[in-house]
Amino acid sequence: MAEERETVTLACPADVRLAVRETKEEFAGELKMLAAVKLYELGKISSAKAAALAGVDRVSFLLSLGRYRVSVFNCTPEELEREVTEAKVRTG
Repeated sequence: MAEERETVTLACPADVRLAVRETKEEFAGELKMLAAVKLYELGKISSAKAAALAGVDRVSFLLSLGRYRVSVFNCTPEELEREVTEAKVRTG
């Protein structure tokens, strides 16, 4: 079953796109990726949803996060500490 898609229009000054020296298509793709990365970073969407938004597969999305200085491990320090503690308990 195909996922339902929506079109969202974003108007921006032409000089912004020209400043980054990208075609309209490249600029639109970069904006989709940036939105996906930020929403993932904020914990608003999963990596799978972010990848779908960006128009790439999940592995490619996760591999691209370093380019934006975003960690693949999207959890708070408290969540990470809990995970480590639980892993220690499981391993004895």
